[in-house]
Amino acid sequence: MDSRAAARPSGVDLAAREVASFRESVLAEVGRVVVGMGSVIERFLVALMAGGHVLFEGVPGTAKTTLVKTVSAALGVHFARLQFTPDLLPSDVTGTYVFDRNANDFVLKKGPIFCQILLVDEINRAPAKTQSALLEAMQERQVTIEGNTFPLPSPFLVLATQNPIEEEGVYRLPEAQLDRFLMRIPFHYPSREEEIEILSLHSRPTRPASAVLTPDRILEYQRRVEEVHVAPTIREYVVDVARRTREHPDLALGASPRAALCLVLAARARAFLAGQSFTTHHDVKEVAGVVLDHRLILRPEATIAGRRPEEIVAEVLAAVPVRDPEGARPGRGGKA
Repeated sequence: MDSRAAARPSGVDLAAREVASFRESVLAEVGRVVVGMGSVIERFLVALMAGGHVLFEGVPGTAKTTLVKTVSAALGVHFARLQFTPDLLPSDVTGTYVFDRNANDFVLKKGPIFCQILLVDEINRAPAKTQSALLEAMQERQVTIEGNTFPLPSPFLVLATQNPIEEEGVYRLPEAQLDRFLMRIPFHYPSREEEIEILSLHSRPTRPASAVLTPDRILEYQRRVEEVHVAPTIREYVVDVARRTREHPDLALGASPRAALCLVLAARARAFLAGQSFTTHHDVKEVAGVVLDHRLILRPEATIAGRRPEEIVAEVLAAVPVRDPEGARPGRGGKA
């Protein structure tokens, strides 16, 4: 074999180096506008590379909407925002046919869902019928309007927000819809130092975030994620984690096979962003909380006792052994 060919980096390695540079660029660009959101942005980028939807959960005023708008600008994608309210109709999301006097015919007026990143503010404020209008789009990347099916732009991500505290005038998201979100990312209050920096930042003019990526490049990265090696030992570890949640005494509903698939996908995307050509147990552990938390249903007695899904995920990860840490490398644990 030609030694130069052997030394030449693979497509995964080249793309991973490039995406590492992009990752730093996004963090720097968004950091000029939003303070103290590094870990949230990192998790969002994992979801973006995996092509998965995200549920942001936090009280009002924690910069959820500002972050999404800023990141969308940095990614160079078509962004749209939709405020969910109790009187919102499904057609307000997807669009409808309206009569055009000039054409003397009905023409399609597309709804805000025809974009690349859709921010759904307060998703739990709309009734179930309107929430369900998102399901087809989130799963199939298409919408059906009066019997006609229309594909959505690529990439397509739904980023939804909800307030976990408020209970009046809200409609609980059903498990089927929660399962469509790859991740649930919590928003917390900033530290004292970060809050002082926020006040300082907003006391002077700030230049909007500039695009550091294109939609075509995002699609290319998403394809490259599929090339990241996942060894049998990693798949076995993910299955062991999922099965352990189903046996946990505090859970009425554990992680499904789909949850295990999502966990592998997110771990792959995290490995890619870290510049790796293969997935490790550490990648799985780092994304397990945000991928599994919203899919676990507590028993009533566990809820009364104050137990939280994230605590149970941590317990499961601590209990499931890593049998062969070195088996994650290509050539050590078999083919992907």
